[in-house]
Amino acid sequence: MNVVLREDVEKLGKRGETVRVAPGYGRNYLIPKKLAYPATPGNLKVIEHEKRAKDTRDAKVRHDHEKMASVISGFSFTVAKKVGENDALFGSVTSQDIADLLAGKGFEIDKRRIELQEPIKTLGSHTVEIKLHKDVTARVSIEVVKEE
Repeated sequence: MNVVLREDVEKLGKRGETVRVAPGYGRNYLIPKKLAYPATPGNLKVIEHEKRAKDTRDAKVRHDHEKMASVISGFSFTVAKKVGENDALFGSVTSQDIADLLAGKGFEIDKRRIELQEPIKTLGSHTVEIKLHKDVTARVSIEVVKEE
């Protein structure tokens, strides 16, 4: 059975491609989940229209995220934390802390989009990446200082 994919399907193909699948897989999974249409001339036209509309929406969303990234990249935050002997932090600066700092500036960013391999546990300057879109990343400077 030939189907035209409406969405990217892992290990099968990208949106807009015509692929050959087992009849049961197409009939019982792809078509009911609206991941594909049967490959007919009419459906090929519908898919092309949907593809153009989605590309337009994606371009607008990406442009909006690029503008947001340019604003966010200009931010620099200073975080005061308690320190012990040898300037070891009590606690750490987590992605939630950074999300709260951004929320204070009016940007609601999900903490899961803030890419920290591990929480910041040292004093000094750190650069943190924020993944706003699959192709757009903003960088924020975080300065961790001693709390007086």
